[in-house]
Amino acid sequence: MQRIRNMGLRLTPQRIAILEYLDGNVNHPSAEEIYNAVAKKYPTISFATVYNTLETLKRKKGILELTIDPRRRRYDPNTEPHHHIICVQCRKVADVHADFDLRLPESNVEGFKVLSKQVEFYGICPECDNQN
Repeated sequence: MQRIRNMGLRLTPQRIAILEYLDGNVNHPSAEEIYNAVAKKYPTISFATVYNTLETLKRKKGILELTIDPRRRRYDPNTEPHHHIICVQCRKVADVHADFDLRLPESNVEGFKVLSKQVEFYGICPECDNQN
C-alpha cells in the first residue's frame, strides 16, 4: 500500500479492496472481473468506481493495461518489464519472465524512439490442451 500512497492516491476502503485484489494477482483480470470480486465484500461499490480507480492507477503507472484480448482490456499489477503468453482458446494470459534481445534496425523505426518492448506468444494452455 505504501507504493500507492507514494503515488499520491487517497486510500478509500473501495480502493484498498481493489488494490488488495490486484496485489500479486497473476490472472490479468478485466475490470468486470475485478468489480465482481470486490463487490462480494463491498456490494455498494459501483463499476464506475472500479473503472475510475483502474484508470487512475494506469495513469500513475501503478498497473499496466493490456490490450492483448480484443474483447476486453486486462490489468496487470506487475509493472516490471515482462512478456505474455495467451491461450487462443480460453484467452488465459500468463507472464513470461525472460529477456529477448530484440533490436529494430534503424531503417525500420521510422524516426520513433523505442521506449519499451513486449513480446506476445500465443498457444494452448494445459487446461484447454487436456480437453482435446
